[in-house]
Amino acid sequence: MGSPSLHSLQVGLPRTLGDPHNPRERPWTTGFYKEAITGPVALSRLNLAGDGQADLTKHGGVDKAVLAYSRDHYPYWQEQIGRVLPYGAFGENLTITNQTEETVCVGDSYRLGTAIIQVSQPRQPCWKLSRRWRRDSLAQEVIANGKTGWYCRVLEEGMMETGQELILLERPLPEWAIARVNYLMHRDRQNLADTWKLVQCPLLSQSWRQQLQKRFPPDKTPP
Repeated sequence: MGSPSLHSLQVGLPRTLGDPHNPRERPWTTGFYKEAITGPVALSRLNLAGDGQADLTKHGGVDKAVLAYSRDHYPYWQEQIGRVLPYGAFGENLTITNQTEETVCVGDSYRLGTAIIQVSQPRQPCWKLSRRWRRDSLAQEVIANGKTGWYCRVLEEGMMETGQELILLERPLPEWAIARVNYLMHRDRQNLADTWKLVQCPLLSQSWRQQLQKRFPPDKTPP
């Protein structure tokens, strides 16, 4: 696998879709629809210029400023869904070549253009992904096979554009690949020893640490 690079860059603002007169097409508001752009784009602490999220209680914030997804997964999904998918099909801002959940770790920091981003958590897809592609099981399929993508926080604001290399600056937690974190969250729920170690990881997003913390009620002593 070669050096990771930004293959495509997408942004999009929330929009309301659907038909209020059709009970099978109930209206929904989403920032899921992203369109590819070229040229330099400014990255701030919360998002890329021209990008936005509809439900700020579940999306966005400093720990989820940008969503990255592996370009390497697209052939698989195109075969499964039975159609050509544009980059950004999974709602991602950054479509990255030569990176997957097995090769990216929580806490990784990368220089991309003049910005510095840090991996904060796996992506946990919601029903909007399924509705976007009219495949009811899609969100659960993504969770099951681990092709989730990952969120990044912004350590240093700057400019980025398609074609630039992601330069790894630091990998403080090589033991916490996104694939392993996904497995622990969704499939290895009885592994309380590793779960407790992950809860203590300050570079994992606050929301994921809080979610994992619920596996340890007040009367239960951590392992």
